[in-house]
Amino acid sequence: MAANNIPAGIDKEQAFGMAETEMEYRVELFNRYKESELNMGENTCIDRCVSKYWQVNGMIGQMLSAGGRPPM
Repeated sequence: MAANNIPAGIDKEQAFGMAETEMEYRVELFNRYKESELNMGENTCIDRCVSKYWQVNGMIGQMLSAGGRPPM
C-alpha cells in the first residue's frame, strides 16, 4: 500500500489537479524542445550523471542486502 504523500491542508482533488497541471507543463515543455541530438557537452554530462547514479544505486543495493546502514 502506498504512503499518503499529500501535504496537510490539501485534499485529494486539489492534489490530483496539481499533478495534472504539472504533467501538462512537462508535456508542453517537452514538445517545445525540438533538437534531435545532444551536443558533445550534454552527452558527456549525461554519461557522468548516469554513471554516478548506477554506482550509488549499486552501493545502496549492497548495503540493503547486507542489512547495513549508510554512514552518518
